[in-house]
Amino acid sequence: MVSSRTVAVALSAALASPAGLVVTPAWAAAAPQPCPTVESPARPSATPSPPPVKPADGTVGGEALATPGLAAPAGAPKVPAVTATSWLVADLDSGLVLGGCGPHEHRTPASVQKLLLAATLMPRLDPTQVVEVKRDDLQDLDPESSLMGVVPGCRYTVEDLWFGLLLESGNDAANVLARLGGGGAGRAGGVQAMNDEARRLHANQTHAETPSGLDGPGQYTSAYDLALITRTAFAREDFRRYMATRVAQIPAQPGRPEFALKNDNSMMSSYPGMLAGKTGFTDLARQTYVGVAERDGRRLVVTLLGAETAPLGSLGEATALLNWGFALSPDQSVGHLVAPEVEKKKDDQVVIAAGGKAGGSGGSSSLPAPAAFALGAALLIVVLGVIVVRRRRARHR
Repeated sequence: MVSSRTVAVALSAALASPAGLVVTPAWAAAAPQPCPTVESPARPSATPSPPPVKPADGTVGGEALATPGLAAPAGAPKVPAVTATSWLVADLDSGLVLGGCGPHEHRTPASVQKLLLAATLMPRLDPTQVVEVKRDDLQDLDPESSLMGVVPGCRYTVEDLWFGLLLESGNDAANVLARLGGGGAGRAGGVQAMNDEARRLHANQTHAETPSGLDGPGQYTSAYDLALITRTAFAREDFRRYMATRVAQIPAQPGRPEFALKNDNSMMSSYPGMLAGKTGFTDLARQTYVGVAERDGRRLVVTLLGAETAPLGSLGEATALLNWGFALSPDQSVGHLVAPEVEKKKDDQVVIAAGGKAGGSGGSSSLPAPAAFALGAALLIVVLGVIVVRRRRARHR
């Protein structure tokens, strides 16, 4: 608590200071509370040097989140010590942020970036559309990386590709979906759409260079941004269905047998109430994870970045953080997940669908409220004018 005397002293100092000089109160300049951490011998000595967070971006969701350290409610249970360099736990339904460590700090995403690809393109692509895989879709992929197993010249439905992306973390599926979603601009257009969606969601620390999360220059996200992205994607029934699928069968192709895709989120079977999860790893990002679990009617999302394999690994740390979040009362929080910008619908807005046809609202369009009001008022004046003229003519008959 800050005493009234402290406030008075700070205000007096501000009033006595020269014009234009801003005096920062002592409590605002306090050092951040350290995050409980576990040191890991596996962490490499060379790690990325992320850019600083802009002051305005750090306060998105609440002033308490503007810290590189720990943000936790007063009186909360002891926060678990983890190797993750940043993390966040939030209520998926109410949007309350229960706690976090460096929630807005820039971190390298790895494959959890695929959630942004899904949030961006799932509303735009027809799941029944069939797309042929091109050699260019696979040229820059390491065959040892995480792949769905698509083959150039073979044809897959968009839904098959979503299963490959979300169950097997297929980098090949990510490239095909981004190329399709980018329209005439190809894969680069799909990545640009991802960045546009991040801005709409106020995910200000997120910038994509690759659709899959494979490392790219200047590619970052944050624990807070990942919660925003997950909340948006999880609002879709098809996304929830894909993420909850244990095994998906991909139909046979000419010369290619049918094959199965298995959900790589082992917490689906090990953590009670687990609804969805997405793992990631690159040498720069280390282990990353996003998970959603439900208990007693509450759905919590956990996001963590920069974790190490020992002693718990990202899944063990996610388990500890979820248990900590569920131990809090529903009204304990340190901030909130902000609402996305409302998209302005345009008559020329298209949805990429089968055969490249434009889709949308059946050709209907709506006017903004001020324009609609003005139009209505003008019509009312015209109608009243007609009535007056008719009455005058009737009197003169």
